[in-house]
Amino acid sequence: MRARPRSPIRSIDGIGSAYTKREEVAVRLAKMESAVRTLLECIGEDTKREGLKDTPSRYAKALLFLTKGYQSNVNEVINGALFHGGHNQMIIVKNIDISSLCEHHLVPFTGKIHIGYIPSKMVIGLSKIARIAEIFSRRLQIQERLTEEVAQAIMDILTPQGVAVVMESSHMCMVIRGVEKTSSTTLTRCMRGCFQREARLSEEFLHLVNVHQ
Repeated sequence: MRARPRSPIRSIDGIGSAYTKREEVAVRLAKMESAVRTLLECIGEDTKREGLKDTPSRYAKALLFLTKGYQSNVNEVINGALFHGGHNQMIIVKNIDISSLCEHHLVPFTGKIHIGYIPSKMVIGLSKIARIAEIFSRRLQIQERLTEEVAQAIMDILTPQGVAVVMESSHMCMVIRGVEKTSSTTLTRCMRGCFQREARLSEEFLHLVNVHQ
């Protein structure tokens, strides 16, 4: 059986590129550690005590990890995993675990994202769909924008007939502060192309991912 030819990767504007120099990372970490130390001092903590002396360094490294999407490039992550194919039915990857940081309070929101599309000419490796979602989730976000960015990225990459994205998540800013509603979840959706034009397709997608309107 002959392998399907790989399709060229389209350029996607506005998506970050990786750090190229260790020195740049070191400078960023040093600035972040200093800022964290200042924050701890401002709330009245002793940054030299045993439990906190390494916290600025730990937190700075953790924050870089949690926002590593800024240093990720979608084209590089896809790495040529685009293929010409004759499939024209709905393709869905559901229950993708997502963690992100709310840009308003810098506390996490976590949940699952469900992504579907109907190809035109090209399909993408299934694992790459989850990787695309991870890139955008590993940035300071609001759930509404995250949902739209994932949908638009797949539209830009594949030019499919349509894309559907639904995300369900729990926001710590609603759990540990503010209204303190521990059982609340937030549902967002973004429909592009045929999913936006044809209600039956969006309804079929929502049914298949077990999301009730």
